[in-house]
Amino acid sequence: MEWRVSPGLIEYPDALAAMEARAEAIHDGSADELIWLLQHPPLYTAGTSAKGEDLLDPRFPVYDAGRGGQYTYHGPGQRVVYLMLDLKRRGRDVRAYVTQLEEWIIQSLARLGVIGERRAGRVGIWVQRGPLREDKIAAIGVRIRRWVTLHGIAINVAPDLTHFGGIVPCGIQEHGVTSLTDLGITATLADLDAALAATRPAIFPDLP
Repeated sequence: MEWRVSPGLIEYPDALAAMEARAEAIHDGSADELIWLLQHPPLYTAGTSAKGEDLLDPRFPVYDAGRGGQYTYHGPGQRVVYLMLDLKRRGRDVRAYVTQLEEWIIQSLARLGVIGERRAGRVGIWVQRGPLREDKIAAIGVRIRRWVTLHGIAINVAPDLTHFGGIVPCGIQEHGVTSLTDLGITATLADLDAALAATRPAIFPDLP
């Protein structure tokens, strides 16, 4: 398994093409699995369930992602993690895979002093901000092609949260978004990467 951290900002079409090519190579046995950590320039992506009315202000480029889910935002200060894993080796259980992604985020955030939680009926990881407020700190969107995973997770470290105002994130109007910085956590992308690397073996123990 390859663990790759790309510096700078990777254009979305370039990342999508690279991800799809790697997934195809994994399927035919000519490449190892890959976990790819990167950042994108400001942009919106539309999942297969995206609704046109949820694109409120297309101030940034909008791309059809081909993953599950609705609209989401990517931009500097957000750690995007794309996983290209062979589920044929893991029981072909998509629900279990999504649960693994959720647990990976939760355990990684815990190392940085943040309590991330699941919510029934809502994809992603949430932070309780008070008795009547909870905000989303991480998004999950996956696609499975011939039992190889594509896309993955996005965790807000220090993005410009106003950029989320151009969409209804994941189609959920009644809750907001947050980040480590917004929560008063001074962690960097490198700190989050270290937490992800430290917790990964417990989540995916079969990966070398």
